[in-house]
Parts: sequence; structure tokens; C-alpha cells
Amino acid sequence: MMVTSVLTACSGGAAPASTTGTGTAADSGPPTEISIFTEFSTPEPPAADNPVTKEFEKRTNTKLTITWASPNAWEEKQNVMLASGDMPDLMKIKDMKQTQAITMIKQGAFWDLTPYLKDYKNLSAYPKEIMDSVKVNGKQYILPSVRPLHGSSFFNIRQDWLDNVGLKMPHTMDEFYTAMKAFVEKDPDKNSKADTYGYNGKNWEKVLDVFNKSNGKWKEQDGKLIDTDLEQGTREGLVYLNKMYKDKILPEDFVAMKTTDFENMAKAGKVGVQMDTTEGVFRATEGAQKLDPKADFVAMTYLESAAGKMVSTGSGFAGLYVIPKKVPEAKMKKILALMDYGASEEGFELACYGLKDIHFTVVDGFKTATDQAVKDSVSQSSFGKIFERFDPYLWAYRVGMPKATFERNKKIIDERANYGVSDVSIGLMSDTDLKLGPDFKKKMDDMKVKVIMGKEPIESWDAMVKTFKADANYMKIIDEFNKSYQDRKSGK
Repeated sequence: MMVTSVLTACSGGAAPASTTGTGTAADSGPPTEISIFTEFSTPEPPAADNPVTKEFEKRTNTKLTITWASPNAWEEKQNVMLASGDMPDLMKIKDMKQTQAITMIKQGAFWDLTPYLKDYKNLSAYPKEIMDSVKVNGKQYILPSVRPLHGSSFFNIRQDWLDNVGLKMPHTMDEFYTAMKAFVEKDPDKNSKADTYGYNGKNWEKVLDVFNKSNGKWKEQDGKLIDTDLEQGTREGLVYLNKMYKDKILPEDFVAMKTTDFENMAKAGKVGVQMDTTEGVFRATEGAQKLDPKADFVAMTYLESAAGKMVSTGSGFAGLYVIPKKVPEAKMKKILALMDYGASEEGFELACYGLKDIHFTVVDGFKTATDQAVKDSVSQSSFGKIFERFDPYLWAYRVGMPKATFERNKKIIDERANYGVSDVSIGLMSDTDLKLGPDFKKKMDDMKVKVIMGKEPIESWDAMVKTFKADANYMKIIDEFNKSYQDRKSGK
């Protein structure tokens, strides 16, 4: 793995040399021992004796035991913990579609934080739109790891490759295809080798979203939820992806590739389109610049199909924290105090940047990572996965990024607000989906992949759609999601 600067900015802009803290969460008495399960996406997880961990402990009078899971293993480890019941004091689950976790929430396995959050200033400042989206049965069992609504993962494209093949930034799906095909056939990196791909295939489902003008499986139409898997847009998207596969725009083994594989491919200068947040893609730019100083991945503002122009709006969170009910009330409050400190300006800076003059210096108004920061894995991609403050431009800036790139990203984020499509299904529940949904999804996903790879014709997909439309349980899921949607709209 190419190791580049892993520090991510946690201030949506030029950072001052010092910040005004909001006070610590420390109290008298012995330290409170708190175990945490979370994920990381730095090259290595922070060590147990990490100086940032020690500083958090000092400032909050805690003793932290953090179990770090890689992006490739996070969901699997989470499921094992949930199944065994052997859970830490603070546990991060992936999203609102984790059926096991949602079922356990409904069964009373985790603390209802609703009566307590008002006592924590910084947690209370999280946007209501985000907090409401993660409620279960109208209650706040979940503390989201907050993220901006705009600037989330969408297609990014090599601007320098577009220039090399004589094309402009694509906006329609036809233009997008033309660009990706040119990245395969027209030697965009000018090395006289046929060794490049159009798109690495990460989050290929987003192609279907563009054809449906949806953010995921569900979209609102005439006041009701529509299952896009049954719609013409998904069919069109599968035909499009199959053509990409046949034209070798996609890697042959894209389905088996892991998160790190996709990113390493972009860093190695092998692909012209990938998927990441507006600032996260700078990791790939930095890596690719080691081979070509002109390498420049640019976040795309939107894409347009017959359904219209769209870009995915973020969920407002990147993972969700829950506190098991076995944790005593006093300790639960201490955990909330710890998280509240992490959401303060002072705690946020410590999490994302580390210690001033050790992990970062301030140059020209920007915080600059030191080599020690890289060695200690200090980053939004490590401690910032636990401690988070809401910032609408969080995904505009990454430490080490030139100011011009930061300003460009801010404009892209502002423009995306005009085309953003949100996931309307976040927080909605269907009991039938909890029981049968995973099996339906697996069958659909398997067929989608077979169609894309040419192992089944598109007519096989049509036949599956017809079967699901005739399946009483599948249609019941649609009805239950719609009831949940209407209940949410009416404030239930």
C-alpha cells in the first residue's frame, strides 16, 4: 500500500493556529473504564499507547480500550459481537440496514438516549434532520457519527486524463460512457501501454441510482415509496453496466475487490473514475501524483439520465453508536460526556489533528500533518471515526491539499446542493424486511452481478422482477415501508 498523508481536515476550511475549547469532560475520582468498538481507514490502526488516546483519557478522566476494525472486517466483526452479546460499552454499527442491531434495539438491548441528550451541549447541536433519521420507534437509541449532507461519496474523475483524451467534464450518462471508454482505449496516461480502466467498480450500484434518480433502493413518487429494483431505471442501469464490462471499462474481478483494492488501483494510476467523498479522493490524487505530478481526481457535481440530473446526498452519518443496556446508567452518562467532549472544537481538533507541534503545525492558515501524525495514525480516518463535530464543509478539505483544490471542492459541494437526492428510506422499518429482506436482497444482488458479467441475459432479470411482483411477502415489504414512511411524515 502506498502510504500518503492520512490526516484529514476536521474544520471545513483554513484552520486557526489555536481553537477555543469548550472545557473538558474530566471529573474527580478514579478514571472511568470505557471499551469502544469502531473502525479505521488509515493504513494502520492507532496503537494502544497512542498519545492521542492518552490525551483524551487525561482530559476526560477515562481509561479507553479501543478495538479497531478495518473497513474490510468491520461489518463481520460487528455481527459476531451482536450475535454473541459480548459487546463493548460503546459500539459502532454500520448503518440503519443492520437488521440484527435494529431488532436488538427494538428488543431493548440498548439505552434510549432521548431523555439524556439535552444535557450535552455539543451532541444536542447535531442537526435535527440527521438525528431524526436515525430514530427507532420515535426514540434516540442511536448516536450518529455525523457527517455533512453534501460532498458525500459519488463519482470522481481524472481531469488530467480528460484533458489528455480531449474531452470535457461529462454530465450525461452517454458522455460519461464516452469518457470511460476513452480511458481504456486512448492511452490517457501517455505510457503507450493498454493498462488502464475506465472505472474501478467501487459502489457500482450508484450507476443504477443515476438511472432511477434515486439514492438507493427507494424513491418517493407521488407521495409514496417506489422500489426502484422493480423499475425500468434499474434495468437500464444493468444494461449499461453490462456494456461497460464487455468493453473492459470495469476490471474483470471488480465484484471480488475490497475497499483497499479500489483505492490502491486509483493511487497506482490504473483507473480514471472512482467513488469517494469530495475530500477523500485526495488520497488517490496524492498517490497517483507520485507517478504523474499532473494527476488530478475531481469530484463530479452531478450526472444526468432520462430521469433527470442527480448526485447522492449523504445520510448525515458514517456509522452509528449504541450503548448496551448492560452498561450502568452512571457509566452511560460518562460515555455521553466523552462523546460530547469529542464533539467540541477542542476535542474535535485533538481527534482529527492530534497534538499541536507534535502531530501538526499551522502554515498559511492550514494545519499541516507531521511525519509523527502519520506514524501515530492520527486522522479523521481513525480517531475522527469516534469523535465528530458537524461541519458542512468537512468533505471539502484534507490536510496537505492545496488551497485551490479546497476552494474548488467548496464550490462543488455548494453546487451539489442543487441536484442532491437523499435516501428516503433511512430510519424506516419493515418487520417482514427484517426477516426476509436479506434473502430477497441476496437473490437480487446475485442476479444483478450475473447480468453485469454476462453470465445471465437481461431477460433473466426481467423474469426475477416478475416473480418478485407476484410474491406476497415481497409486496408486503413495500407496503410496510410505505406505512413506516407515512407514519414518519405524520410525526408518529
